[in-house]
Amino acid sequence: MATGASPVEFAEPRAPARPRARALGAKVRAPARIPTEAASNGRRARVAVVDVGANTLRLLVAEPRGVSLDLVHEERHRTLLGEDVERLGRLTTEKIERSAQAARREVRRARKLGATQVEVVVTSPWRNAANGSALVKALERAVDFRVRPLSPEEEAELAYSGALALTPVAVEPVGVCDVGGGSTQLAVGSSAGPAWLRSVELGSLRLTERCLRSDPPVRRELDEARHQAAAAVEALTPPVLPVGLATGGTARALRRMGVEQLDPEGLEEALEELSRLRTLERAKRARVDLARAHTLPAGTIILAAVQALLQTPMRVADGGLREGVCIGLLSSMAASA
Repeated sequence: MATGASPVEFAEPRAPARPRARALGAKVRAPARIPTEAASNGRRARVAVVDVGANTLRLLVAEPRGVSLDLVHEERHRTLLGEDVERLGRLTTEKIERSAQAARREVRRARKLGATQVEVVVTSPWRNAANGSALVKALERAVDFRVRPLSPEEEAELAYSGALALTPVAVEPVGVCDVGGGSTQLAVGSSAGPAWLRSVELGSLRLTERCLRSDPPVRRELDEARHQAAAAVEALTPPVLPVGLATGGTARALRRMGVEQLDPEGLEEALEELSRLRTLERAKRARVDLARAHTLPAGTIILAAVQALLQTPMRVADGGLREGVCIGLLSSMAASA
């Protein structure tokens, strides 16, 4: 797959361990709220987050608008840290440095755009790589402030907070699924906060690396990917819920393809279409870059496994992890004012 990255020497792929579902700590917090006082000041506060994930490094600059957020600016860089994790078990120096430099540029951009508070968060790469702490240290040297490495619990809570803050739901409880490149987070709760949190160590990039090597993927690869996704969630027993939300790059790409309702029929039709297309054709169809297009079938397979687990259709959420971080920053600013 052409991603624009420099060639990297890889060891022979290791036999993958079976993905584990983690039951996260029982102590959960109510989701942070967008403070109304921050939105009613003469000058609205502006905050930013740089999110370093397995697939992508993303910038979001936002400011409050009533009880919602205005998304002022977004940027995206492909880092593909999860490729290193899956193939080598550790991060190469080249990709660590490339990610650190991208983070520095985006922090500077956020400040030029008027963000008074900027946070850098790191998701699955630091947890899953043997040298994940080296990534955190390199990021801190590059941006010259403390970086926030997220636990699975924090990642699930922030995605839940961002999804519910920007996506109205009429009934409760509600489930939120966040499919990332290296892991998948699940949360179920109410407007008061999540009450059930789980993390599965399988994401769209990891599943692609393990199973979907052909372009387009062949039937036996798709069958194996379905099997691994189902096995990753089979031990989970979520509460019964009437509504589900999906966030993350795969869900947003499916919405651009016209798939609004993530039910068995819609997901199966989307997977059938995606798996017939080569990566370049897939990128044009979903209006995504080549790296995201490469992982779309795997992400759709994971969403289908989660939907079958929850036994309720899911809608694509308007917010997620990054919006959750911005809401937390605004809440902290209001509390200290």
